[in-house]
Amino acid sequence: MHIRSELSADFMFVTPGIKRQGTEAGADQRRVTTPLNAVKDGSSILVIGRAITGAPDRIQACLNVIEDIARVL
Repeated sequence: MHIRSELSADFMFVTPGIKRQGTEAGADQRRVTTPLNAVKDGSSILVIGRAITGAPDRIQACLNVIEDIARVL
């Protein structure tokens, strides 16, 4: 059963653990997904932390995430 059909249309789906493809998950994360897949799967809000804050070039990391999301919008 899909939970989406049981919720109101304005329900917000939050997805933590967002990483770019090829990026390692932290030791505290069991499941991660890419920005592209999270949006394709219906996420409303993406929680992106270390994928940006831990990047050597944070601006480029942000641009990469935006690029991933733009491919499915």
